[in-house]
Amino acid sequence: MNTRKYLVVIVSYLLLSFTSVAHAEPVNPKVIHLLNRLTLGIRPGEIDRVKQIGIDRYIQQQLYPDSIAESPIVTEKLAKLDAVNLSPVELFQRYNPQDLQLSPAPKKVLQQQAKQVTNQAIEARLWRSIYSDRQLQAVMVDFWYNHFNVYADKGLDRLWVGAYEQQAIRPHALGKFRDLLGATARHPAMLFYLDNWQNSAPNANQKGKVRGLNENYARELMELHTLGVDGGYNQNDVIALAKIFTGWGFKQPGKKVPDGYSFQFNSDRHDFSTKKFLNLEIVGSGMAEGEQALDLLSWHPSTARQISFKLAQYFVTDNPPKSLVDQLSKRFKATGGNIKLVLDTLFHSPEFWNRKYYGAKFKTPYQYAISSIRSTGLEINNVKPLNSLLTQLGMPVYGCISPNGYKNTQEAWLNPDSMTRRLNFATNLAKGKLPISAATTTAASSIPTAPMVTIDPVKLSATLGDNFSIQTQQAIDTSNPEIRAALILGSPEFMKK
Repeated sequence: MNTRKYLVVIVSYLLLSFTSVAHAEPVNPKVIHLLNRLTLGIRPGEIDRVKQIGIDRYIQQQLYPDSIAESPIVTEKLAKLDAVNLSPVELFQRYNPQDLQLSPAPKKVLQQQAKQVTNQAIEARLWRSIYSDRQLQAVMVDFWYNHFNVYADKGLDRLWVGAYEQQAIRPHALGKFRDLLGATARHPAMLFYLDNWQNSAPNANQKGKVRGLNENYARELMELHTLGVDGGYNQNDVIALAKIFTGWGFKQPGKKVPDGYSFQFNSDRHDFSTKKFLNLEIVGSGMAEGEQALDLLSWHPSTARQISFKLAQYFVTDNPPKSLVDQLSKRFKATGGNIKLVLDTLFHSPEFWNRKYYGAKFKTPYQYAISSIRSTGLEINNVKPLNSLLTQLGMPVYGCISPNGYKNTQEAWLNPDSMTRRLNFATNLAKGKLPISAATTTAASSIPTAPMVTIDPVKLSATLGDNFSIQTQQAIDTSNPEIRAALILGSPEFMKK
């Protein structure tokens, strides 16, 4: 069967298979379920490792990522990326393509270098996702970045999305929600993306692009980041919150501020009037008003419910049971929004371990791409084919334009076109046709070429715990050996987790 006919047949099979099918009993169903949910994909040997140390110990290790030594591969890869640990100030100073003092030629070079800052941030995210042993942290970075989304192609955020993830998201991904909320609120990437750097009291002195009250951040802060669309606020609360956050911005470069961009509260632009927010009086006091508002929002019952629902949806099922959401919400409120303790409750809940939810979550394009590479055990040095796939599938890293981030439900991602693209990727990966492995150059050509490394389907199946339905296993066993690895990576079971 040629590749085109094979893809047509397998896509038809896939779309018909996202219903109940007869499954052979996997050897380690609980371990497989745990790894599918707490990691971005099962790597060779991981099932045996979890069996050896036990499920509870594995969960505790992952909840405390600092207790896990970082993979030497990750350390080596990140060491080659010179922009990933720079602050927004340093990034602006080094790569600002808007420097008016530059002539056209060096300015063009700087613009090209600025694009590489984003590329390095994408690389860093992908290397950590593929190789880090701190897998739950990598999973939660994916979760929280979508929750507090910033779009990379909006102006200066091209420079700042990597720093935003590194400084605001990752350190707090398993910490206190209030700390995470505050870190995102003060980061220049968020202030620029949702325009709060332009938010100014209507009667303040207007300079440059500052043009009075801007409600963008206030609205998304309540609708997306905390309370939820039905969280009990109204337009008057949006206006009040926008006034509370007037003056929250960043320093802009100039003669008086040579250090580039960093957080700054500008009292000259702040509305010092007394506000009524969520039926509470907020006395005009400057920056402290914003901190008070963040306290109120992070402790609000609607916030506990929205975060609990989203965590249950991400880790359990697209339509999580109310009993689980209620349990997580109660835990969120009791612990002051301690994320790791909420997750600990989730991972020990009967709903999480309900067998009907095993393999019930359809992988997002990001989860599919990362899990494909992790399952093969390949050591790669080029992640561009992964980012290319994610772009084709509509989920480029840092590429979600809207502030609500990428969805994680089957409805958003399951369609014939995306299945065809996934299967093309699976086929090329299985046959060693993706330029992802160690590149070499020949004397005759300076163009890097990658050695073809085909995937052993027997080892691949064992890595995944031989966790296939009877129908899928029969299809694999009776197929041409050359396409068996592709069938595994394109199977309904691998498309889900």
